[in-house]
Amino acid sequence: MKSQYRIAAIACCVLFVAVVLLRSTPDVGATSTGQIVGTVKLDGQAPRPKPIDMSKDPSCAQTRGGTPATTENVVVGANGGLENVVVYVSQGLTGNETATASNSVPMEQKGCQYVPHVVAVNPGQHITMLNEDKTSHNIHPEPKLGGGNNGWNKSQLVGGAPIDVTWMNEEVAIPVKCNVHPWMRAYIVVVKGPYGVSNETGSFKLDGLSAGTYTLTAWHETYGTQTQTVTVAGGKPTTTEFTFKTK
Repeated sequence: MKSQYRIAAIACCVLFVAVVLLRSTPDVGATSTGQIVGTVKLDGQAPRPKPIDMSKDPSCAQTRGGTPATTENVVVGANGGLENVVVYVSQGLTGNETATASNSVPMEQKGCQYVPHVVAVNPGQHITMLNEDKTSHNIHPEPKLGGGNNGWNKSQLVGGAPIDVTWMNEEVAIPVKCNVHPWMRAYIVVVKGPYGVSNETGSFKLDGLSAGTYTLTAWHETYGTQTQTVTVAGGKPTTTEFTFKTK
């Protein structure tokens, strides 16, 4: 009888240890996704931003609080980092990635310029257009003909309600202008899967990728596109770098 109790006690201990080990084992699914982090740099002398004349609408200059406005087609940081480059997966998506990002991306009209200058979204992801200025704007995206995305032209008054926008088809890239203020320019890039937009240091990141090999494309409004192949390991960031040369 004592031996039976001893066997039962040993079995309980084994079961307890197994449960503890099972709970402490990392979730395999959590390690099946990876991240790409990188930088985009400009090789060569960056062109000087051109000043923007806003004298035709004095309220624009007043909104800027004395900060002069300049063009944003090439924005380079102190370390040579190139801003406003969209990096996305052009080949290799498995279908396990999130189909559409759930967050809404803001695109403001502030100081009579679009902020941010370049926006990236998934097909079906929402963009919230806001007017923070003390003047009216006319938002006018111009997608390519026959690409499946419809162009439109909407006024947004001072203090007007936000305009909710979605684009259902991939397109790199949709130019946006303002019919009231001709210097106002921006771009909307619509791509599937994870994407990143380089910041003032040229840094970007792509989250939510399964382990595997991908072709990345980097798009810039002035310098065009570049591609490269990267391999992502689950749970481990992959680093990469793009370098554009001045024309």
